[in-house]
Parts: sequence; C-alpha cells; structure tokens
Amino acid sequence: MLTVKQILDIKGRKVFSADRAETIRAAINMLSDHEIGALLVTDGGKPIGILSERDVVRRLAESDYCSLDVPISAWMTSPILYVGLNYTLDECMSLMTHKHIRHLPVIEDGVLVGMISIGDVVKAEIQDRDMLISHLEQYISGTGYGH
Repeated sequence: MLTVKQILDIKGRKVFSADRAETIRAAINMLSDHEIGALLVTDGGKPIGILSERDVVRRLAESDYCSLDVPISAWMTSPILYVGLNYTLDECMSLMTHKHIRHLPVIEDGVLVGMISIGDVVKAEIQDRDMLISHLEQYISGTGYGH
C-alpha cells in the first residue's frame, strides 16, 4: 500500500503559504500564479488554516459584494485537517471523501513537510493499480519472472 511519504518523494515537498494578514487578492494571485488549488495559512510560520479555491468561490457566492482586500484569515478554513507521512492512500482518500476536502497538509513530528491534493492521491492510486495489473498479467502469462 502506497503512503503519503511515497507521494511526496515523487511530487516534492514544496508548500505555498501566506500569512494570515495577507489579503484575499494576494492569495488569489498566488493561487493563479502557481497554478495551485490551496494555500496554507500561517501565523508566525505556524500553520493555522487553509484557503482553497472552493473557499473563495463559496465566500463570493454568499454575498452581493465581497472585498478582496480583507485578510485571508477571514475566509480560511480552520482548524486544518492533516495527515502524517505514514498515512496510506486509502486513509487519505477516506478522510478527503468524508470531510469533503481536496487538500491535506502533511505534518510529521509537529513540522510541516508537504501538502497533497486529491489529484495526487488519485494519480498515485491509478499508478499503483496499473503496476499491480501489469505484475499479475506477467505472472499469469509466465513472462517477466526469472528471465
């Protein structure tokens, strides 16, 4: 079973974040510039929330007028749900599905070490299943082993 650590080893551990006092306008620009779906929100470098594209869209839909110059902390989701490096893809998929979230920070021993998205999990699951199918086909056909 694949783990979060294996996803991050392939994907990388870069996490885009913004301080809670930054504006929504700045956050939207970061999301767009980096082509990402969520920002980790920090206070003094400590993770305190997450701001996703979904958070922005929902907030805009709630009001006839929304200022984009309010702090990120006004729109972020908090507290954050997170996983550790040893979580399996199934555990991540279950958490994301049941909580209706698309991004999970990865925290190990109290330290932020990465972020995964539902896309990362699905991609890894598909690759893992494709490899299993390939191995089973080789086993059944008697090719690929002992040669």
